Amino acid sequence: MSGTPASTPASPRTDRAPVSTLSAPPLTDRAPVSRPPAPPLTDRAPASTPPAPPRTDPTPALTIRPAGHHALLVELPDAERTAAFHAELLRRRAAGTLPPVEEIVPGARTVLLDGVPDPEALARRIAGWDIAPGTADDGETVDIPVRYDGPDLSDVAALWSVAPGEVAGLHSSHTYRVAFCGFAPGFGYLTGLPQALHVPRRATPRTRVPAGAVALAGPYSAVYPRSTPGGWQLIGTMPDPGELWDPARERAALLTPGTRVRFVPVPDEEGAA
Repeated sequence: MSGTPASTPASPRTDRAPVSTLSAPPLTDRAPVSRPPAPPLTDRAPASTPPAPPRTDPTPALTIRPAGHHALLVELPDAERTAAFHAELLRRRAAGTLPPVEEIVPGARTVLLDGVPDPEALARRIAGWDIAPGTADDGETVDIPVRYDGPDLSDVAALWSVAPGEVAGLHSSHTYRVAFCGFAPGFGYLTGLPQALHVPRRATPRTRVPAGAVALAGPYSAVYPRSTPGGWQLIGTMPDPGELWDPARERAALLTPGTRVRFVPVPDEEGAA
């Protein structure tokens, strides 16, 4: 009899997994396509913020602006670098290497160069200078005698957290430098007071400060060459303020930019220093 017997077993199946059941992808492919791998650590800074280059140029930052047809205004970031730039100008002028400049006028953070025949050429030269920092022994030294008897002596002592009798020693223990002049003929703004000894101006200025008053305000010390209104803290008196400004003298101002100043305590009328 022909045909396959009904009892003949079916052949084994090798494709038992349902067609709709897919195997899981290998672990290495599990990251979504939309999430790229993290960049290496050396590239973590945003592209818009490149690492700062090393500072190798010792020249202080400065901005040079024209001021009229024959002048330049050089702006510097702080008083220290302004003083260093002013000192460099004076050194080059003394050495005969500074191009013609009629006047050099320093300010708090500026130096005006006036009477310059070719401002553009001088600006290019200045931009390439290496400015050496100022040194403590540069410049002429002037000693100013002071009686520490000012009306604000006790207030300044309180701000310094010392006894009034200690103000003279603290103030006179530093050497100052005339940063610039202004306000009145012979009035010099003296730097050199440590930051811990800076004091604010008076809340209410005086209508009259006597000539010879030794005063403090912010980072500056000064001596009033004549009677004027003023809001500085008065800590002492220069016995002979006429020396500060004398039009009959070849150099009328005793204190000129760059001059070093030392305050020397002298006894007051009662014999106290």
